[in-house]
Amino acid sequence: MSADPRLEALRWRHEYSGKVRDLYLSDAEPARALVVASDRVSAFDHVLEPGIPGKGALLTTLSLWWFDKLDVPNHLAGARGGLAELSTPLPADVAERAMLVKLLDMFPIEAVVRGYLVGSGWAEYQATRSVCGIPLPDGLANGDRLPEPIYTPAYKAPLGEHDENISFERTVELVGEADAEAIRALSLRVFSAASAIAQERGVILADTKFEFGRDPETGEITLADEVLTSDSSRYWDAELYAAGGPHRLDSFDKQIVRDWLAANWDKQGTPPPLPPEIVERTAARYRELIQRLTA
Repeated sequence: MSADPRLEALRWRHEYSGKVRDLYLSDAEPARALVVASDRVSAFDHVLEPGIPGKGALLTTLSLWWFDKLDVPNHLAGARGGLAELSTPLPADVAERAMLVKLLDMFPIEAVVRGYLVGSGWAEYQATRSVCGIPLPDGLANGDRLPEPIYTPAYKAPLGEHDENISFERTVELVGEADAEAIRALSLRVFSAASAIAQERGVILADTKFEFGRDPETGEITLADEVLTSDSSRYWDAELYAAGGPHRLDSFDKQIVRDWLAANWDKQGTPPPLPPEIVERTAARYRELIQRLTA
């Protein structure tokens, strides 16, 4: 995950790389950071090869669309994803994947909200009739809508380590009671608003994760990183879901990658390269979600 020499030539220094995003800082932009989404794709805590062409631009486009729709403070530094604030334009192919953002004091938790019983939540429910310690009614099936959305936070682990589901009480220990309660309330409110917007477009938002930080200038809890993208969220086609059948839970994300990898890798050593057809099918699902939501 090396630095882009074109950004270095513009005096942006590479500070950090996550599984998908790269962070750059510049002395010319104090208290700001450039976040660049790559085409990298990860599954089971591994970055895979090859990437998904165009994925970084799609993720950034969708995040910016949602930031504009949501009535909540976010980390963008200004117009056009903050890029209007830059005196020196970025290369065009970087600009479509980049956001100029305010540096925040990030909270070490992922604010996960689940509206439906699926994935790891379904596996846990089968064993305990609960999800992350939250009791649920008997008789639910895989993919069922929950009586109401539930907040199931996770501790955000360093790169290469597994995120850890934690209790609300543990978030209080990590960030304090007032901030823990505020993050929970804000997460549920944003999930509800986003679910309604998606439903209007024939799409179900099944679950998502948010990240928040405190704006050091205002003290506000602020929505950060990506928001409601195919990487951070599970979306379904509402018509297919209502019809039932084997494809009702097909998601607009990298589930195609996860399924292929689970069938072709024992999770030991280096993951195998993704076949071209898996790459293209995944890219098509990312493109379809943006078309469905933003058209």
